[in-house]
Amino acid sequence: MKYVLMYTSRPDLDASTDPEAAQAVYKRVYEWFGENAGVMADSGAELLGVETATTVKHGSDGAVVVDGPFNEAKEVIGGFSVIDVPDMDAAIAVVKTWPMLDLPGVAVEIRPMVEDYSQFE
Repeated sequence: MKYVLMYTSRPDLDASTDPEAAQAVYKRVYEWFGENAGVMADSGAELLGVETATTVKHGSDGAVVVDGPFNEAKEVIGGFSVIDVPDMDAAIAVVKTWPMLDLPGVAVEIRPMVEDYSQFE
């Protein structure tokens, strides 16, 4: 089963984290990706800041591009990965080792992916 891992943090994480501590955590992040390469279906990517985003949403005449971003959450999605593991318990076990969880305000949302669209027929 494939799961998307969405890495989130508080918008002020960089400003509120000691630079040396952040450097040490990022070093462990790179190691973590190497250690978990066997379950990575897509290594994903770190995302640029929310200020670089563009929003496309429903409009009365179809899809429209609006000035954005419109990040209404208290967390900012900082990156994502896709893992391929047997079940949610295995996904949780992988995520519990994510080094960024050592920083306050960081979380990882685990969301199963739809792999068989025939279930919607």
